Amino acid sequence: MNIFKMRIGRRSFDTNEKPWRTPWYIRIIELSILVYYKAITRFKINKVGVKGTKPPYLILQNHASFMDFVQVGEFLLPRTCAFVCSIEQFIHREWLLRSAGCIYKRRFTSDLTVLKHILYVIRKKKKSVTIYPEARFSLAGITEEADLGTYARLIKLCKIPVVLGISKGNYIMSPQFAKHPYRKLPISATFKLLFTKEETMYLPLEEIEKRLRENFHHDDYKYWQDSGVRIKSKHRAKNLHKILYQCPHCKKEFAMNSKGNTLYCGACGKEWTLNEYGYLQAKEGEVYFSHVPDWYKWERENVKKQVESGEYRIETKARLEKIDSSAKGLKVLGKVNLVHDQNGFTVKGTLDNGKDFYFNRTVESMTGCHIEFNFHKKGDAIDLSDSHQTFFLFPYLYNHVTKIHFATEELYKKNLREKEEKEKLK
Repeated sequence: MNIFKMRIGRRSFDTNEKPWRTPWYIRIIELSILVYYKAITRFKINKVGVKGTKPPYLILQNHASFMDFVQVGEFLLPRTCAFVCSIEQFIHREWLLRSAGCIYKRRFTSDLTVLKHILYVIRKKKKSVTIYPEARFSLAGITEEADLGTYARLIKLCKIPVVLGISKGNYIMSPQFAKHPYRKLPISATFKLLFTKEETMYLPLEEIEKRLRENFHHDDYKYWQDSGVRIKSKHRAKNLHKILYQCPHCKKEFAMNSKGNTLYCGACGKEWTLNEYGYLQAKEGEVYFSHVPDWYKWERENVKKQVESGEYRIETKARLEKIDSSAKGLKVLGKVNLVHDQNGFTVKGTLDNGKDFYFNRTVESMTGCHIEFNFHKKGDAIDLSDSHQTFFLFPYLYNHVTKIHFATEELYKKNLREKEEKEKLK
């Protein structure tokens, strides 16, 4: 094996390093993981319109849990693919993921090198590539915001068949705010041929984007409800307050909490139970929202109103950590001040080494924001990157990251709309 590859992880990430060829022993590991998860979950794979279409494919899939990767592996058997993964996934296992052919990316940044690697894998290695357009796990089991216009342009560039993968049940089994214990219900994934090779070449961008939007949607809570499956877990509502942070009864933000199957407001005392069939029920009085995604969407609308009125602003102290290298992982830099408003994310302060720190990501530069719940057991975190570095901020405020996630998207949409309006007036 190349000495350079053996030393990987002792240095900073090398964006220019081309995707590796997957050796046979890594393939055995991949197959072992697939067999293990197939045995414990008994997931099913459905193929629609794919028969007779030869890979490589560009696979676009919704992102609910680790099971998404396993399901792609089952779909492609006996072939493999390259996954575009976020950089933090490479911490302490860069050699392994590179050996599996993965391509790393810093979230919500523009990086032409990643595009070059995708085209290299497709054209030179004749291998499929899997991408998750939402760029983060779904927080509420429904489709998150995605820049599908960008993926329409990528489809035109790749000129290969496009397969859309939609999973069902992955999120309910292991939501990001409560990954364990697993909830037991049937899970599956449908892989549908969305564009033939010929269609990617002659269809206009607008038609490609339209078809993506029409097909790229999912709702795991509805799937649970429609399935009629009883989930008898004692932890159905565990950490549900991480995404349902505002009480619809008293309208208080960040007073929500949860325990077992119960969701409750610490300010007014209102309680809900997430029942065995996926519906919210009020202990007494009005339920407001029986469907978790409806509550989640209501919170977004409230944040949108604050953004539109200019009222939205969050300021807090935060612990700043940086991804130093794959071997060293996250390095604590110190305590900083974080402001999120119409100027985007502004981070500044004096670090532990005595140096002044300043970092800004403008509103127009971020279509979305990646957040983590109890990231590496260190607390809720916000992922902020540019093309050369990735930071994780751990706010000292209680349970604010979902609101920040909403606000990032709404600020971007407002900024884009205002720019378009100005262009029309010229």
